[in-house]
Amino acid sequence: MKKYLITGLLIWIPLVITIWVLTLVVDTLDRTLLLLPPQFRTEAWLGMHVPGMGVIMTLVIVFVTGVLAANFIGERLVRLWNAILHRIPFVSSIYSSVKQVSDTLFSSSGEAFRKAVLVRWPHQGMWTIGFLTGTPGGDVANHLRDDFLSVYVPTTPNPTGGYFVLVARKDLIELDMSVDQALKYIISMGVVAPPPNGRLKNGKS
Repeated sequence: MKKYLITGLLIWIPLVITIWVLTLVVDTLDRTLLLLPPQFRTEAWLGMHVPGMGVIMTLVIVFVTGVLAANFIGERLVRLWNAILHRIPFVSSIYSSVKQVSDTLFSSSGEAFRKAVLVRWPHQGMWTIGFLTGTPGGDVANHLRDDFLSVYVPTTPNPTGGYFVLVARKDLIELDMSVDQALKYIISMGVVAPPPNGRLKNGKS
């Protein structure tokens, strides 16, 4: 009986959690419908709320924004909008910081979170998985003699929290696994291991 119970849990737990996360995301995005005038909402012309319409609306808005911002006039408007926000006290510091992070993470040419590495953490006798986020900059780089890299060390099982550390390149081991595989490994607390056919490459190479 215990065997069947565990088998049932292994089937239902991932399914329930997946549905719960999707429902949370859809409900959150559906709130964007509140930006529409009442006569344009699904309740007005269908007589009922249609789940997921907010998701479609959000995707359409993001896509249209990208199309408009890609042309000459759109680029000028974006630059004007950025200039205005950078002149507003307090708002400027928040917006510029968030924009720099988002530009780094989502840029197709960026290196942030493109590579998983092994790093000694929290002391020399232990190892954990981290993600390369770039190289030290500003005055920090002036005080580091060796070749250092910026690494984000996520916590388990919630990888959105973690630590930012600067590690010498020679002390890192580059992992031959995708970022998705590394995240699954971290979130599952080591239960969901990547396929055992990867290679390890020392950070010196």
